[in-house]
Amino acid sequence: MLETSSSAHRAEINRTNAQQSTGPRTEAGKQRSSQNALQHGLTGQTVLLPSENPADYQRHLQGFLKEFDPRGSSEQHLIEVIASASWRLKRIGALEVKILSQETATTDDLYQQTRALSNLSLYEQRLTRQIEKASKELRELQSDRRRRESNQMDDAANLLEMHQEQGLPYNPADDGFVFSIDEIETFIRRRDRLEDAEYAQEGRLEAGC
Repeated sequence: MLETSSSAHRAEINRTNAQQSTGPRTEAGKQRSSQNALQHGLTGQTVLLPSENPADYQRHLQGFLKEFDPRGSSEQHLIEVIASASWRLKRIGALEVKILSQETATTDDLYQQTRALSNLSLYEQRLTRQIEKASKELRELQSDRRRRESNQMDDAANLLEMHQEQGLPYNPADDGFVFSIDEIETFIRRRDRLEDAEYAQEGRLEAGC
């Protein structure tokens, strides 16, 4: 008997609390509450919102891939991070316009609008830092990789020239190089032309003196 009375009492308390709920009551407040799904589009694992076109994002991503020309999974991952964050960053402007266009009928509506805009500002800062961090890591990674490739190409060029002077065939793969003979010969021609250009420049400077 006591248990039944206690259960009824708890149910009455729950009904009273529900009636006193401070959730959004105006239409504008309800619309702003629905922005949560859009905000998840700025922070969740899924890059695209249901309203966005996957083909548009692929073109967006391909632009970064073409610009940075990644080598290996680490560079590829960092470019995907940059593309994803920049895509979300572009979305913030549209969200701000939508929030500002909504009616603020009550003080609570105005508070919710200000809070939503403040949250967007925080998301914008986070995404910007994410892009800057990934871009820095990508630059360092690619710089190290290009330096290694340059040293390896120089070594491969010296070995190829030695084999050619001795009249022997040369397979770069035997020394662990991934370059083709054509790539190495192109590098040699460019290196020789640059050396000729440097000598010519020194000659002009001496003549000017």
